[in-house]
Amino acid sequence: MSYITAFILFIFSVGSLYYFIGFNNIFDRYKLFLKKNYWTDYNIIEAAAWWAKGIIIIPGLIFNIEIWQFHILTLITSSLLIWASMKKSLPTLIAFNTMWILLSLIVITRNLL
Repeated sequence: MSYITAFILFIFSVGSLYYFIGFNNIFDRYKLFLKKNYWTDYNIIEAAAWWAKGIIIIPGLIFNIEIWQFHILTLITSSLLIWASMKKSLPTLIAFNTMWILLSLIVITRNLL
């Protein structure tokens, strides 16, 4: 039942957000994924970093499963994302990924030592 409730809340909240911003505006941004010129070195790193974080966060939050080995991947991608954030001048992503590097190192050392 909680999954159904969460899904309904997701549809309502994201649907409302997309409506407020404008469905066409949102989908125009999604279409960037299909354009070859979008996939610059830093956008590729950014996509890889978010996918890497997703494979840690989703199993952990939904299934209470920790796959600690994936933190090695997020350690690498977060480090690369700090470089990519310099290209885009995004200090929030630099700070967030600095924190994530610490998180990954804590999890890795907890499991290896």
